[in-house]
Amino acid sequence: MPFFYYYDPTYILVLIGAVLSLWASATVKSTYNKYSRVYSYSGLTGAQAAAQILRQAGIYDVRIEHVSGNLTDHYDPKARVLRLSDSVYGSNSVAAIGVAAHECGHAIQDQEDYVPLRFRSAFVPVANLGTQVAFPILLLGVFLGSSHFLIQVGLLCFFFGVLFQLITLPVEFNASGRAVRILRETGMMSDDELSKTKKVLSAAAMTYVAAAAASILSMLRLIILFGGNRRRD
Repeated sequence: MPFFYYYDPTYILVLIGAVLSLWASATVKSTYNKYSRVYSYSGLTGAQAAAQILRQAGIYDVRIEHVSGNLTDHYDPKARVLRLSDSVYGSNSVAAIGVAAHECGHAIQDQEDYVPLRFRSAFVPVANLGTQVAFPILLLGVFLGSSHFLIQVGLLCFFFGVLFQLITLPVEFNASGRAVRILRETGMMSDDELSKTKKVLSAAAMTYVAAAAASILSMLRLIILFGGNRRRD
């Protein structure tokens, strides 16, 4: 059969999502690398800045740990641990302090019972399970003769993963907003330094926007493919 017989035009949606994700990832890396060479006037490292921010927020039960990797920084609300990567923990650049402050923003969200963070944490197992079983259920629905019920269940399971990406957006944007405000109010950074830090945090935020967009596009593709199967029944 000719090659074009196998062409699936909906792959363009997956391709667009992949391009967006690659662009966002490349942007955050290049932006971070650029401002990781701009050292803060305070001389604080990422770990020292994080410790100072947590103390000023009245948080004394969150440990700060060094984790391997590049930009693998994260806050673990269950363990009450703020983990900073190789490029952040010991660096005194405006980029490193900005990332550390962002993760402190999550710790402060946790301390204040920020509702979107609580909802995201509770939704993690649902989203993980949904993304794991969505495709097997969809394929089983097709194998059994385009079962309407199974296809609907499969699409719903995949939607849980999309919803998780959307829930993540306000959590991340709020943490970045808190970081900028804290760095300004404490005088830890000058206005010039803050402008550079904002660029790093904005680039990082775009990775979450791109991930959400890619998930939505994948969901749309599944609806087109499997919705078409249902209409042909």
